[in-house]
Amino acid sequence: MSRNHFGTDGVRGTVGASPMTADFVLRLGYAAGKVLSGQGEHPSVLIGKDTRISGYMIEAALEAGFSAAGVDVLLCGPLPTPGVAYLTRALRLSAGVVISASHNPYPDNGIKFFSGDGFKLPDGTEAAIEEQMERPMGCNEAARLGRARRVDDAGGRYIEFCKSTFPAELDLKGMKIVVDCAHGAAYNVAPHVFHELGADVVPIGVEPDGLNINKASGATSPGSLVSEVKDQAADLGVALDGDGDRVLIVDDAGRAYGGDQLLYAVAKHRAAKKTLPGVAGTLMTNYAFEQAMARLGVPFARARVGDRYVLELLRDRGWELGGENSGHIICLDKHTTGDGIVSALQVLHATRQLGRSLAELTADLVLYPQVLINVAVPRDFDWQKHHSIMKAQAAAERSLDGRGRVLLRPSGTEPVLRVMVEGEPREAIESAAQSIAAAVRSAAS
Repeated sequence: MSRNHFGTDGVRGTVGASPMTADFVLRLGYAAGKVLSGQGEHPSVLIGKDTRISGYMIEAALEAGFSAAGVDVLLCGPLPTPGVAYLTRALRLSAGVVISASHNPYPDNGIKFFSGDGFKLPDGTEAAIEEQMERPMGCNEAARLGRARRVDDAGGRYIEFCKSTFPAELDLKGMKIVVDCAHGAAYNVAPHVFHELGADVVPIGVEPDGLNINKASGATSPGSLVSEVKDQAADLGVALDGDGDRVLIVDDAGRAYGGDQLLYAVAKHRAAKKTLPGVAGTLMTNYAFEQAMARLGVPFARARVGDRYVLELLRDRGWELGGENSGHIICLDKHTTGDGIVSALQVLHATRQLGRSLAELTADLVLYPQVLINVAVPRDFDWQKHHSIMKAQAAAERSLDGRGRVLLRPSGTEPVLRVMVEGEPREAIESAAQSIAAAVRSAAS
C-alpha cells in the first residue's frame, strides 16, 4: 500500500507542522468517519489520549470531524493505548482512536486507529481513509450529526482487565515495586494494577503537566527508575513509555532488562509448560535470542520492525507470543495489542510461579553487543541505490567474518536510516557501524 499520511503506526509528526495541524486532523476525523459510516449503521468510536498538551486540540478536531460525518464519539481522556484497544472491543464500538506519539517528546503527537475487534486497522481501511481525504470535506445535516459523551469509568475498567490477565491463584504480596509511568497515559492506571494485586507500590513519573511526558523518565530513560529502586530497596522497578504499550524492568540490583530479555523470560516459562508453539521477533531481535529459542526447541521467526508486523506474523502462524527489543511484547492469549502493564504481569507470573528471580530466569541468555546509529537522511532516501553505502555494508560484513550481522533500515516514524551492527568483539562492531554511518552521511549530503 502506498501511504501518503499513514506510517507504520498511524499518523505522527511535530505539532503545528503538517500533518499535525488542526485542519488536517479535522479532515482525518471526517474521512475516517465517512469510511466507518459505509461499514455499518450508526457507527461510534472511542477517543483516548496520552498527557501531551496538544492532545486537547487534536481531540477536539477529531471529535468535530467524526461528528460532521455522523459518527458518535466516546471520550475517555488519558488512557494507555492498549486500554483504548480493550475498551473498543469491550464496548462493541466501530473503532478506537489513540492520540499519542508514544515514546517521543511532548512537541510531537500522533493518531492511530484500532478496528472494532481491538486490532490495528487493516491496510485496506487505512487506504480507504487516505482516498477519502482526497475528496472535499462536507458535513451532515443537523439531524444526522454524531453525538459525543464522556466515558467516566474507562480507567477503572481497564485496571480490572489488566488484573484479569494475572492468574487468580497468584498475587504480588510481599513485593515492593517502583512503577514509572513516564508522566504519560498510564499515570493513573498502572500503580493501581500492581497495588490491587498485592504489591507495595512506589509510583514515580505520575505528575503530568502536558510538557514532561517521557522527560528523563519511563522505559526510554530508566536512570531515575534504577535510582529509585535502589533508594527504596525495592524488589523490582517497572517502567512504561508515554502511551503505556512498551515496558522495561529493573531488578533489585539495578540491572535493566529490555524487550528481548523480558520476552525470553515469558517464553521460557511457557515453553516449560508446553504452551509455546512459536515466538515472533523482528529484524532487530538479538541473535542470541534466536539461538536461545533453538535450544528450547521453539520455532522462531523475524518480522519487519514494528509491532503491527509482529502481530501480522503471529496471526499468520497461529502463534501467541512475540515482541520487539524496544519493549513491545504481544501476548495474543491476553490482549490484541502490545501492552506494557500486561507484559510486566506476564514476567511476574513467570518469576512468581517458578520461584526464580528475573536474573536467574534470564541467566542463560547472553545478548550479543549491538551498536545502533541513527543517521539523518532526506525523506524517501533510498539507501540501496547508493553504491558507496552498499560497498561499506559489504566491507563491514567481511570484517565481522561470520561473528555478527549488519542491518540497515529506514525508520517508520522519522527521517533517519538506522544502522545496526551486532556481534563480537565490541570494537569490531563499533568500527563497522561507524564506517557504514559515514558512508550514509556522505551519500545523503
